[in-house]
Amino acid sequence: MIVDALKMAFGTLTTVRVPAPGVIDRRVAGGAMVLAPVAAVPLAAVAAVIVYSGELIGLPSFASAALALGAVALGSRGLHLDGLADTADGLGASYDRARALEVMRRGDSGPTGIATLVLVLLVQTGALSGAIAAGHGIAAAALAVVTGRGVLSLCCARGVPSARPEGLGATVAGSVPVWVAAVVFAVLAGSAALVLPWWPISWWRGLIAVGIGYLAASVLLARCVRRLGGVTGDVLGGCVEVSVAGVLLALSF
Repeated sequence: MIVDALKMAFGTLTTVRVPAPGVIDRRVAGGAMVLAPVAAVPLAAVAAVIVYSGELIGLPSFASAALALGAVALGSRGLHLDGLADTADGLGASYDRARALEVMRRGDSGPTGIATLVLVLLVQTGALSGAIAAGHGIAAAALAVVTGRGVLSLCCARGVPSARPEGLGATVAGSVPVWVAAVVFAVLAGSAALVLPWWPISWWRGLIAVGIGYLAASVLLARCVRRLGGVTGDVLGGCVEVSVAGVLLALSF
């Protein structure tokens, strides 16, 4: 089951080529959401290398940040950015649940989705630029990418319903035991507290950064559950991106 879950996590969340899982059921899907931070490690490594290389050759911090985040988007097929835009369009389209879900299903981005996408990317890039200027851009980039994928277990915890009877959201919604999602958070927060002081960043800032990333995702998740009746694949992507923004903001100085 773990091997299939890893294959699903890498195959769904990254462009890394892996064999297809032998079986995909709710147990495997839940495992993939739990292991999402593991699948994010190659993306985090690429972002960190780009930030480090930018520092070596003297690139402006904003340019290095944009290149790093662009590489992460490319390495995830723009999946989460697309989800963010579609979620924003759905939430902004109508208070009618069916109408909002139909707008999200279409996939073409409207003005609300585009504006949200631009604003979130500006926040992410500006915040990472600040972290680079402060001397801990490598750590900030890596932690944000991994934490952003870590919130997927929260979004798929037991008790969080699916907004539709089909699709990725229906497969993974409620598939992760609450205690497992809590363990993922604890591991991420503990790792941040242990690793960030090497840059040096106070251990408590690592805890706060992960907490803010989770808080940002939780706010969007709660809004979508109220308005849409649950999660969809787009909602999951949106939660990833706002979490990344939250972590980067917390480490931007």
